[in-house]
Amino acid sequence: MRMSSILRYRRLIVVVLHLIMAALSNYMAFWLRFEGDIPKEYLTILFGTLPWLVVIRGLVFTPLRLYQGLWRYTSISDLVNIVAGVAASSLVFYAVVARDMGLPSYPRSVVFIDALLLIFLMGGVRLTRRMYRELGRLAREKRVLVYGAGDAGEMIVRDMRSNPFYDYEPIGFIDDNRAKVGQRIHGVRVLGTREDLPAIIAAQQPSEILVAITRATPATLRHIVKALEIYKVPIRTLPNRHDLLDGMLTPSQIRTLAVQDLLERAPVGLAAAPVHHLITGKRVLVTGAGGSIGSELSRQIVSLGPAAMVLLDRYENGLHVLATELEASGQRCALESVIADVTDAARIADVLAAHRPQIIFHAAAHKHVPLMELNPCEAVKNNVRGTRVVAEAARRFTVERLILISSDKAVNPSSVMGATKRVAELVVQQMNDEGAAIFTAVRFGNVLVSNGSVVPHFLAQIKAGGPVTVTHPDMRRYFMLIPEAVHLVLHAAALAEGGDIFVLEMGEQMKVLDLARSLIRLSGFVPDEEIEIKFIGLRPGEKLSEELVGWDETAEPSSVEGVLRVRASTRSAQSALLQQVTELEEVAMEGDPVAVRKKLEEVVPTYHATGVGGMA
Repeated sequence: MRMSSILRYRRLIVVVLHLIMAALSNYMAFWLRFEGDIPKEYLTILFGTLPWLVVIRGLVFTPLRLYQGLWRYTSISDLVNIVAGVAASSLVFYAVVARDMGLPSYPRSVVFIDALLLIFLMGGVRLTRRMYRELGRLAREKRVLVYGAGDAGEMIVRDMRSNPFYDYEPIGFIDDNRAKVGQRIHGVRVLGTREDLPAIIAAQQPSEILVAITRATPATLRHIVKALEIYKVPIRTLPNRHDLLDGMLTPSQIRTLAVQDLLERAPVGLAAAPVHHLITGKRVLVTGAGGSIGSELSRQIVSLGPAAMVLLDRYENGLHVLATELEASGQRCALESVIADVTDAARIADVLAAHRPQIIFHAAAHKHVPLMELNPCEAVKNNVRGTRVVAEAARRFTVERLILISSDKAVNPSSVMGATKRVAELVVQQMNDEGAAIFTAVRFGNVLVSNGSVVPHFLAQIKAGGPVTVTHPDMRRYFMLIPEAVHLVLHAAALAEGGDIFVLEMGEQMKVLDLARSLIRLSGFVPDEEIEIKFIGLRPGEKLSEELVGWDETAEPSSVEGVLRVRASTRSAQSALLQQVTELEEVAMEGDPVAVRKKLEEVVPTYHATGVGGMA
């Protein structure tokens, strides 16, 4: 019989099999009762009552669903139903035989033996199917060592052992809770803790290691990766609690651990209403829309249903790619792509006059620290003049809200780039004081995989076989994923009261060296052995670590988790600041890098020029 036919008539086959087992167990009960020699008169009773017995059992088994279910998933509840069905049908049958059929000589011992035999037969058939499934696991190729003997580990191992379609064979657990060592979960033993990894991996030879801790913090995952650094075994993981929709885990959700898992995540469950109220139905303009941050801002803003979306950038390629993507996404808001330079006051005025945006996100900026050290005049033109031009135009055309995307490098800056972003923050704060519009700034840390980020640079070096170049072994940076950082930016924008600066809580700073080692390990190589790490020294303008709050500032919690509000202890006089900014822009336009650095020191007292030469 073909498999398709078996599946089509499966229910009928199961019913017939149960009835055959009912008849067989009854005959065997008589055979055992009379030690293999059934008297003629009892054979008559046997064959006379057998049809009644089969019918009664068949009817009683139906409401207990004994003909349904997949036998490879047989459980204790199935056994309970079998015992209940056999016991109930035996009682009904004996009552019918003794009372209605007038057969008081029907052996009561046969009823008892029959019930036991039938329970063993029905349970045995199901157990045989499950044993076949369990034995089928022996041929599985992927021997998995599961890191985490908690709820997630239990769920995934249970599914691995009960589903024959997966190639995973759990060979043991690792758990940092020493009390769990030696215990078994679904027959799989907890072999030890992180400290026992060398001996466990040597003894078990796993083909993969699965991190099954859905509530693991990025710091915990970094520690696990570091502990597994010397072992060339693929590291897999499961969706974390941010990404699980129904709380269920299956082996099909197993994926390769990625560097994104090692970074802080944005808080979940933030109220969506304030952000929707900020954006929905509004005309929004994003400068620098073709860049990494600007493009993600545009994606998230468009999804919130603005009335119109203006994408502004001076580089056509990135802008074209983003506009094409958004148009293809099916969003219904009006999309406008504008080529413009934020330093061109006349052009910016024309754009705002034509589109009348109500909200502006100013993301256009030069951000590469070493390049800006060599080109300080260009940094001032774009980051300072560009911000001033956009802010003045926003005030002139009664924009309701302007949000400057700033940088953690603006805090106690050691670089031209950081100093110019700090000046941009001061400009926005001063502009806020001059009108009813709300002008605010949000400081970003390093966002992963953005243009110019260290991660693509490291990955390219790893792909080329190394070496991976790190500036300094103690260099630390804040890192966050672009979509989640932008998510917090939008919440901060909704909080803004004007003149304030927000910073994103980005967790603890991460050593760039550790990030490099993790990327090498997650790429399937052993750091130092297969891929060399080379230290090249700090580049001009770089600091060993970044800060989110300056020495003259204080940070306080906001109403949004993951966002802090920064208050400055002192503010420069408006006329003095604007005069300084004007002079700064003038020396930048003259192409005098020495004068630019000197003027930046005047405007930003916490900045001290490194003395690096520059072209412009």
